[in-house]
Amino acid sequence: MTAKTTIMPPRNLESNAMAAAIRAPRLGQIADGLAAAVAVSLPWSTSATSILIVLWIIAVVPTLDVASVRREVMSPAGGLPVLLWALGAFGMLWADVSWSERIAGLSGFHKLLVIPLLLAQFRRSPHANWVILGFLASSVVLLVVSWALMLTPGLSWRGRELGVPVKNYILQSAIFAICAFGLFGRAAELWRSRPRHAVMLLVLAAAFIANIGYVATARTTLVVLGVMAVLFGLRQFGWKGAVGACLVGAVLTGAVWASSPYLRARVSVAVEQVRNYGTSDVDTPVGLRFEYWKKSLAFVAEAPVIGHGTGTIPALFRRDATAETIPSLMTTNPHSQILTVAVQLGILGTAALIAMWIAHLALFRDGTQVAWLGLVLVTYNVVSSLFNSHLFDFGQGWLYVFGVGLTGGMVLRRASIETWDKP
Repeated sequence: MTAKTTIMPPRNLESNAMAAAIRAPRLGQIADGLAAAVAVSLPWSTSATSILIVLWIIAVVPTLDVASVRREVMSPAGGLPVLLWALGAFGMLWADVSWSERIAGLSGFHKLLVIPLLLAQFRRSPHANWVILGFLASSVVLLVVSWALMLTPGLSWRGRELGVPVKNYILQSAIFAICAFGLFGRAAELWRSRPRHAVMLLVLAAAFIANIGYVATARTTLVVLGVMAVLFGLRQFGWKGAVGACLVGAVLTGAVWASSPYLRARVSVAVEQVRNYGTSDVDTPVGLRFEYWKKSLAFVAEAPVIGHGTGTIPALFRRDATAETIPSLMTTNPHSQILTVAVQLGILGTAALIAMWIAHLALFRDGTQVAWLGLVLVTYNVVSSLFNSHLFDFGQGWLYVFGVGLTGGMVLRRASIETWDKP
């Protein structure tokens, strides 16, 4: 008789499998924690955010399988950002500038590649609230410091600008507006079940809005606030709600206008610059922006289909410079996201950009609180990008990418769970 031989798996293979099984969830938690750390650092430090994003990528990539990433890339919400990046990469081929300028032009596109990774991560992660709460807590601390700098005149240091402790007033007011309308949505959800909590959230949201009105604001933020107020009323109460939001917003705006010399000065200066443009003064923030748009439209008309190529914006503005041209007209930023893409990638790139925004708006079409937060983030970026190249800016760009990736993943996770639970 032949003795049966039992082949036992090598001990090292068993131990490796067990170690991998233990390490995967831990690495996933580390990646979630690093994503939360990115959100906490974003209102405060560019360098810290950059380091944490690199660490997050190192941690999250081993936790994602090829199938999950492919699923997000094949979807409109995850695939269109990749398509826009790919067009930017191909756009380097026909750009008539040096390769260093082409590579520099592509750098603004790189962050778009992170969106499908975030969608895949937070489709499966139960820790997305870490990121939201971390960002809100960090923003509240920034709010407190901003008000303290404004209301304590005896301080030797009043911030980088008055009431702006770090970075700049444009990013700060954007963060505060997003937090405020996120809190408005949460308060509306809690109003019937927990009215006290809802009132507390409304007070906090009012403190964010008041900071924009009395301490530091970007004029773009004022436009976005009006759009988001109408959107909030429409989402909560339909068309009647939108009309009501307009009326309430008009009353509150009138009250802030009457009581805030700062806000009146900001708006009045902009109106005066619009009046003076073309007659006496071009070298003003508003006048320069009009000039950037006018020149950018002329550049688009020269190459409407595929644009001049990635990284060509500085060279095009230099090309049109004359001896009389003021230095500030030779820019690297047309101050419009659509024009920034159109100059480099033409109608083809612009169509991809707009399709991406539409796909992200569609991702947040349901009535949940998470979807509302995602809608606020996309709406802010779309409206503000009419006046700025915010998608390619560091702070606003990463805020959009992490915000859409996080909330989009949460929406997809909820949809997957509901589908799974159906009989």
